[in-house]
Amino acid sequence: MTGNRTTQNKQLVETFIQELFTKGDLGAVDRYVHPNFVNHDAPFPGAPEGAEGLRLAAAMMREASPDWHSQIDQLIAEDDLVVERFTASGTHRGELMGAAPTGTTIVLTGIQIFRIDGDRIVERWGRLDEAGLYRQLGLVSG
Repeated sequence: MTGNRTTQNKQLVETFIQELFTKGDLGAVDRYVHPNFVNHDAPFPGAPEGAEGLRLAAAMMREASPDWHSQIDQLIAEDDLVVERFTASGTHRGELMGAAPTGTTIVLTGIQIFRIDGDRIVERWGRLDEAGLYRQLGLVSG
């Protein structure tokens, strides 16, 4: 794989993340995610399979936090894989996972690996700090 393709893959992931999670453009799923996309790790418990899980996660976060934005801390690519380490945050203004709005800033960190085929995301593996988010929402103590 050429360096140019690696750069294109990184740009595709960055554009997808910014359009879907920061801008709240749910159509980004249709533009950047392959119809046969496999999500190996659901973005949150009970999320639907495939691309719809990504779309629902973005919609849920934007509804609860209209100023939600994702900051890419690192973007590393090799061959057809792109690894993203991120910090996302926003003001908790709507119900989220059953937690009433607090008006405080909530933060979610995580790492995601995307596999690219051509100009589409075909697979995702991810680990999000769900426990940290639940603590901020008051859903768990500690």
